[in-house]
Amino acid sequence: MASPSLTLFFVVEPPGYQYLACYLAASIRQHLDPAIELVGYCPAHRMGEVDPAAVETLRRMRCEVRPMETQGVFDPEYPHGNKIIACLQPRETGWSGFMDSDILVMAAHDIGRLMKPGHVTCSPAASIHWKPDDLWETVYGTFGMPVPGERIRLMRDRRRPMVPYFSSGFVIFPEDHRTAQGLSFAETWMETAQAIDKVEALAPHRRPYLDQMTLPVAIRRAGLAWNELEENDHFILGGKLRGKPFPAHKPITAVHYRKWEILSEAGLADQGYEGLRAQVGVKRVRRIFDEPLPEGIPPLTGAEGG
Repeated sequence: MASPSLTLFFVVEPPGYQYLACYLAASIRQHLDPAIELVGYCPAHRMGEVDPAAVETLRRMRCEVRPMETQGVFDPEYPHGNKIIACLQPRETGWSGFMDSDILVMAAHDIGRLMKPGHVTCSPAASIHWKPDDLWETVYGTFGMPVPGERIRLMRDRRRPMVPYFSSGFVIFPEDHRTAQGLSFAETWMETAQAIDKVEALAPHRRPYLDQMTLPVAIRRAGLAWNELEENDHFILGGKLRGKPFPAHKPITAVHYRKWEILSEAGLADQGYEGLRAQVGVKRVRRIFDEPLPEGIPPLTGAEGG
């Protein structure tokens, strides 16, 4: 089976996400095809704050930390929008997959099965309790589009079918797709988000849901379709499930844990620590410089070492 032309990427931002990103990268390297490219993105104005230990830990797993300009993109600033900005960055592979930094890959699987031509792969959101009654009429109507007739079941609210609404925590998309106007999917998503951010009728609901409410609209505007991730491929911890036993009998390939304490409560933190140790020799990122370089990883140059 051919290796996928895929980059998985995530945000590496201080103080906390820089360390969570290291555990995510380790879990990818432990369980997925080694040919997958990894990239971490940090807001350019915060690059100087990133712990050198996090940068080195990622480097030893063949993951570069790159700056991305975030200031002034959204007004006011919208940290959740950094994932859209990360999607806009140039990459060399045919496919890209954004992952929230607070995800761990839990088991080996063929991620190529999630790359479906003509589709954006993402999972149903956990819930949408905040939604006003006319949300989708307003959002789609902004672009002169009808509300889709399709319906899905949300991950943690399966009482009734809903207008498609997806998590933006794990999104896989084709890089080479272009609209009639020449826009990529990521450019379409940003354009959609910027337009909806100016709709005053949605002002009470835009933040922090702007990225998620615009994702299905952007998919449609880009001329793509959505490919639903199964719950096992993006299992969201916390919420209604907090305090309940982790379903170890299920073939879960990735968990989205939100906070490390929730991962610990589910009995999965040791898997994160051991995954990092298996890749770079330490369970804690700050100890990376005490560990010899892995075979095949060159030493830091003067420029890299600061």
